[in-house]
Amino acid sequence: MTLGRRLPDFPWDSLADHAAKARAHPDGVVDLSIGTPVDPVPEVIRHALGTVADQPGYPTTHGTPALREAVVGALARRHGVTGLDPAAVLPTIGSKELVAWLPMLLGLGPGDVVAIPALAYPTYEVGARLAGASVVRLADGEPPPAGTSLVWLNSPSNPTGRVLSAEQVARAVADARAVGAVVASDECYLALSWTASPVSVLLPSVNGGALDGVLAVHSLSKSSSLAGYRAGFVTGDPALVASLLEVRKHAGMIVPRPVQAAMTAALDDDAHVAEQRERYRARREVLLPALTAAGFTVDHSEAGLYLWSTRGGENAWDTIAWLADRGILAAPGTFYGPTGDRHVRIALTATDSRITTAATRLTP
Repeated sequence: MTLGRRLPDFPWDSLADHAAKARAHPDGVVDLSIGTPVDPVPEVIRHALGTVADQPGYPTTHGTPALREAVVGALARRHGVTGLDPAAVLPTIGSKELVAWLPMLLGLGPGDVVAIPALAYPTYEVGARLAGASVVRLADGEPPPAGTSLVWLNSPSNPTGRVLSAEQVARAVADARAVGAVVASDECYLALSWTASPVSVLLPSVNGGALDGVLAVHSLSKSSSLAGYRAGFVTGDPALVASLLEVRKHAGMIVPRPVQAAMTAALDDDAHVAEQRERYRARREVLLPALTAAGFTVDHSEAGLYLWSTRGGENAWDTIAWLADRGILAAPGTFYGPTGDRHVRIALTATDSRITTAATRLTP
């Protein structure tokens, strides 16, 4: 069996007809279906990208010492994570690449079980299928079954924007350890909190003071508008990170040297992160009341880039059609799991003017 036959259909392909309808709007489409940044890359990052453009040699898979120190510093300043060893930091080619290949990089295969949230980023399932492992979806607070090898956590959540409390994350870590599973915490939206404060799995109050079996996955795509740079990193259990490093060396999975320099600059500068967060906050304050006025209920959405919305509990695809008639494209909740069939995910990743346009089109 080829790898492609193990995978589900790519979800966004099924939006084609609705996308065409939305694009036919006289004033064009407002595409709120994906979480791609639209704001300029900060100058401090663009400058750093060019500073090593003349270096012809291979970069290191482990990343420069300056980059790994910058990760440690940023996690301490921004999220209160202290005591990390820079040697236990590994840059990745964006976070999606790491998510998709982590089960295979950990040596998982047929007979292994990967546990993911009931509503989850689709690539968690894709990664398990690429490795030939089985997938189980866990309801809120449900412990993983015996035999589980990898547990994915995601707070703030994509798609729901739900934030788990420190106690909930600690319980999830304990439950995973009880069955001998590695915990991988996708923390790509950690810097974008609105009405609740998310915590990192790297905090001693959450992991019990030990990083054994714990990995945290981070991305600069959202907080620094670097989706096009493919800039992410993983850190946590030093032994696990060392194992991932060895495999990635053999496979040539290396972040380009200019991107490493850009990441270092982004992690050393907190001002642009605060500015970007303010942009998303302002867009949220325009779009959220417009959705409510149009009869939507927005659930969770305490953090992150999405408004998890339902229109009177109707079928998600009917809501997608209703929005497309108004030139707005969103993502149906079914992309993220069967229990998302009454919700749509509406992104804040459009320019200020297009967010205002969407709000106007929603106005009764």
